Amino acid sequence: MDKIPMTARGFNEADAELKQLKSVERPAVIKAIAEAREHGDLSENAEYHAAREQQSHIEGRIKELEGIIGLAQIIDVSKLSGTIKFGATVTIADEDTDEEKTFQIVGETEANIERALLNLNSPIARALIGKEEGDSVEVRTPGGTKYYEIVSVKFV
Repeated sequence: MDKIPMTARGFNEADAELKQLKSVERPAVIKAIAEAREHGDLSENAEYHAAREQQSHIEGRIKELEGIIGLAQIIDVSKLSGTIKFGATVTIADEDTDEEKTFQIVGETEANIERALLNLNSPIARALIGKEEGDSVEVRTPGGTKYYEIVSVKFV
């Protein structure tokens, strides 16, 4: 399998979530299942079925996180420089509205647009890769073509 590129922050967040699931949430749901079993007839026991569903979700997420952590390739972005690549924090300005946005380009597993963490494979990130501060880029999006100027590039 291919390695999964991750920032140190992304790796630490995944590791912390895994520890939380294993040490807090898994034992809590096991206890909830045991308590629900004590109520008798399991076929009509909503608490039992809800707890089992939650257990299934927790176990699935644990397996997913273990897989991600096992394949993680942690990239120290503070040691990078030059053109835009994985880990770059990029500020772009819409050439039509002058509205600025800042994103960090990260791997798929840690991407979160609400936190300005942009998936390496997204149309904007693909257009930015290899460019430099001051360049203009054309981004083809589902809503049409947009043009951006790269205001700044940092590796922090």
